[in-house]
Amino acid sequence: MTNEARFSVGLVQTSCGSDFAANAEVTIAGVRRAAERGAQVICLQELFRTPYFCQVEDSRNFDLAETIPGPTTKRFEVLARELDVVLIVPVFERRAPGLFYNSTAVIDASGELLGIYRKMHVPDDPQYYEKFYFTPGDLGYRVFETRFARIGALICWDQWYPEAARLTALGGAELICYPTAIGWLAGDRGTLGSIQHDAWMTVQRGHAIANGVYVAAVNRVGHEPGPSGGLQFWGRSFVCNPQGRVLGEASDSTDDVLVVSCERELMEEQRRNWPFLRDRRIDSYDKMTQRYLDSAVDGDPASR
Repeated sequence: MTNEARFSVGLVQTSCGSDFAANAEVTIAGVRRAAERGAQVICLQELFRTPYFCQVEDSRNFDLAETIPGPTTKRFEVLARELDVVLIVPVFERRAPGLFYNSTAVIDASGELLGIYRKMHVPDDPQYYEKFYFTPGDLGYRVFETRFARIGALICWDQWYPEAARLTALGGAELICYPTAIGWLAGDRGTLGSIQHDAWMTVQRGHAIANGVYVAAVNRVGHEPGPSGGLQFWGRSFVCNPQGRVLGEASDSTDDVLVVSCERELMEEQRRNWPFLRDRRIDSYDKMTQRYLDSAVDGDPASR
């Protein structure tokens, strides 16, 4: 990994249609634009090759999965080597018959496939029926030493879990990337839209502050048809610094490419001024591995 004072991050935000080849070409064009603008680490959105098929439970959608290594990773390995960039490439992974994951491949600037991350937190909500398709990740929270930065690559629903961000930061990540597919159910935008979006951005800015790292979230955009009016993805991909300040934000309605410069010195400064990692009481967190502390409900003062 380089010891340069800065590294640059590019996010490729797109809308997705039924033509999978066209989706890939639009994304590749976005990668090229990001590289031309100086991006060294470029992150693609969750399940970028296809529409968000998890709106329905349909076993035919398993045919969309592929192996890692496979056609998509091989194509982006060539692109990474050509452009001299690190690529974060989400893939609907087929590991074996009946065993599928929502994964991200990390490809170094040399074109080497450094490894994969498998989504740990898998939702099951109206029109987000991911548990039907994806096995929960089994590789833990990984950090990849790339040419330009140490990167942790979590995925979408992982965004809401401080434990995932903390463990990734403790693994040495300078940048946590969140490939994402999040939007509104029909009718929610007018009533809950701003509340939901604000919560989404706030929790990720909180991860950046609490861990002293850069955070990048890349979200798809546009309306995708489906049950009950489909989903309206809100875009607004962004990068924030270790102080939680948003350094750049993409459009809420159109395809976009965002490129942001990140300064390593700010990580050092933030962690010196707010030394959260130093002051952690690791001796007091043993109950964090329990689902819920039922004894607190029973009135046990020792559990409070």
